[in-house]
Amino acid sequence: MTEETPGFEEKPDVPSGATPDDAEPKAAPEEGAAPAGDATAQIAGLTAQLDQSRKALDERTADLQRLQAEFQNYRRRVERDRITVKEIAIANLLTELLPVLDDIGRAREHGELLGGFKSVAESLETVAAKMGLQQFGKEGEPFDPTIHEALMHSYAPDVTETTCVAILQPGYRIGERTIRPARVAVAEPQPGAQTVKAEDGSEAGDDKDNGPEEG
Repeated sequence: MTEETPGFEEKPDVPSGATPDDAEPKAAPEEGAAPAGDATAQIAGLTAQLDQSRKALDERTADLQRLQAEFQNYRRRVERDRITVKEIAIANLLTELLPVLDDIGRAREHGELLGGFKSVAESLETVAAKMGLQQFGKEGEPFDPTIHEALMHSYAPDVTETTCVAILQPGYRIGERTIRPARVAVAEPQPGAQTVKAEDGSEAGDDKDNGPEEG
């Protein structure tokens, strides 16, 4: 048996012409390691993908906001149309009842609203009022062609403007909607009865006997 010399380490054989460094084993490159250039390219690609994702998110958010606004407008339009249809239906119904209300009013004026007929008439008027029906037209109020219909015309010395002097048939409205104008008799100021101011500040009446001015 061959004795090993103490302190002597065996070295691998080195081919002739090779340096000692060639005999040492080289460490294997780490798995997954990428060159610096490849890492920069990956970061740039990820940044571009992030920008595209953000742009797509912004577009989807804008689409959602637009859809929400359109839906809110649609709901308001449907609600407005529903209210309009309801008002038209109520107005049509109450318009058909106006002759009955006129009869009730005439019966009340002549003292004929008695007994069970009075109770039924008052119940009908109450229901109509709950549905929004409002009566208008009073003697002495100024004539308004948008809510009054003049059936009779006269002159009166005690009025200063065209005035309703008699209510022949009351008018009715629902909210701001007039479903029937008040039919009235109107009176205008007497021609030539207006007072005029003289140059000294005193008031004097025009001569009623004066004829129309000639051109």
